[in-house]
Amino acid sequence: MKTLKKILGYQFKNPQLLDLALSHRSVEGWNNERLEFLGDAVLNLAIAAAVYRLYPKAKEGELSRYRAKLVQEATLAELAREFNLSAYVRVGRGELKSGGLQRKALLADALEAIIGAIYLDA
Repeated sequence: MKTLKKILGYQFKNPQLLDLALSHRSVEGWNNERLEFLGDAVLNLAIAAAVYRLYPKAKEGELSRYRAKLVQEATLAELAREFNLSAYVRVGRGELKSGGLQRKALLADALEAIIGAIYLDA
C-alpha cells in the first residue's frame, strides 16, 4: 500500500477511505460505489476546468468532446494500469476467477473511487 500511496502522491489522513476505494462490490461489506460516484463528478469538474483554460477559443461542443475523451473508461483504465491498481483492488472470488481485475470498467471505477476518496480526505 505504501507503493500505491507513493504513486498517487497523496498521504491519506483517513486511510480507511483508500481501503474503501479499493473494495469492489463483489467483496462483502462496504464497497467503493459511492466513492466512484463522487470521484466521477470531481474528475469531470477538474477536467472541464482544465480544458476550459487550455482551449480559450474552443466552443462548448469542442470542450465537451475534449472532456469526454479524457474521462472515458478506456483512458481511465489505462491510467489505472499505469498505477498498477489491479494489485491493490479487492474483489470477490467470482470476480477474481472471471478475470475482473483486468476489466476496463473495474479499473476505471476503482480510479474514480480513489479520486472521490482523495476529495473527501483533502
